[in-house]
Amino acid sequence: MSEQRTKIAILGAGKMGTTLLEAVLGRGVWRPEEVVATGRNEERLALVGERFGVRTTTDNAAAARASDLVLLCMKPQNLVTLLEQTRDALTPEHTVVSIAAGATTMDVEAGVAEGTPVVRAMPNTPVRAGAGMTALCGGRWAVARNVELARGVFETVGRTLVLPENYFDAVTGLSASGPAFLYIVIESLAEGGVKAGLPRDVATELAAQTCLGAGAMVLATGSHPALLKDDVTTPAGCTTDGILAIEEGGLRVTLIKAVTEAARRAGELMN
Repeated sequence: MSEQRTKIAILGAGKMGTTLLEAVLGRGVWRPEEVVATGRNEERLALVGERFGVRTTTDNAAAARASDLVLLCMKPQNLVTLLEQTRDALTPEHTVVSIAAGATTMDVEAGVAEGTPVVRAMPNTPVRAGAGMTALCGGRWAVARNVELARGVFETVGRTLVLPENYFDAVTGLSASGPAFLYIVIESLAEGGVKAGLPRDVATELAAQTCLGAGAMVLATGSHPALLKDDVTTPAGCTTDGILAIEEGGLRVTLIKAVTEAARRAGELMN
């Protein structure tokens, strides 16, 4: 993409915006002179500019006008204000990518010039460790080139999937909220290790790496998790007793409810 000299604006250099900035620069997808970052805090922006060597400004509209690819890295409650600030700056010559949870492509399209390509992205916080999961979809004026341009950003920080937009509330409930659920699982596994006699730091490392490894096995093998579970579960073994305790405790049903409740709430965020 840098060979095409595409210029990128990151409107909102907060945690997610800064993570994406670091990734695209670190992977050489863009050069510092091709990037502009914005924010409301001038002191923080100065630190971002100094750290990454990019241009910074508090003027979102000016940053958008100077760029081809515009990332809206704002929380849902700030998106309407941002679109009001950039309404005359975002045109069909741009590719606009929004990561605001709950905001549909139509929500964003209502705040930009008619014909402006909009791509919706739903990343999760593990992008900060380069192990993120991001779902993407294009709006009514986005073509494959616009979606692939956005995809190139998020592939620097993990895996991506292009999905129909009607899946996005469920995506939010599963992959965006899911890390919080898994942190509880990791914490609980570690507590079990402590109860079984392990030092807490050892138990936490074992639990975290075990969860990481289990996820990697699912992705690497393509096998159903139930089959991989059976590989670990030997007849009359200790894992069987552990699984029995999990089923008695209702963990499976609780996690299903956690995802569905988070998905339900995702559909209400912009209402």
